[in-house]
Amino acid sequence: MQPSYLGIIVASALQFIFGAIWYMPIFGKLWGKIHGFDKLSKAEQEKMMKAMGPFYLLQIVTTLITSAVLALFIANLPQDWNAYGMAAFFWLGFIVPTQISAVIFGGIERRWIWKKIGIMTGGSFVCMMIAAAVLKAL
Repeated sequence: MQPSYLGIIVASALQFIFGAIWYMPIFGKLWGKIHGFDKLSKAEQEKMMKAMGPFYLLQIVTTLITSAVLALFIANLPQDWNAYGMAAFFWLGFIVPTQISAVIFGGIERRWIWKKIGIMTGGSFVCMMIAAAVLKAL
């Protein structure tokens, strides 16, 4: 069975929007403290924000790839399998270990490790559920 290309695009867009909400209004202040952004001047913060454009584009591309891979698996699941279960399985087996390793070996202060892991893995879990819902529906 073919995956829905519209589903992949919609799932990716919704995940990107959710990520913006997750990392800005919900956890923005804590994320800023974890990374020391709160210690920068407003001018330095604005300069860093302006330089983020290429990284947002990279994030969009990687989200499209994740959505496409998940779509391929969901489209070819046996009928008695659950898309949400598959997304959770992928999250637990691939995303969580990768994110934990990135945090542990990413040079972050020890006091922030668990909070950063929680923010990252929590956000990615919701993104996977968003993708599963959209891909299942479309």
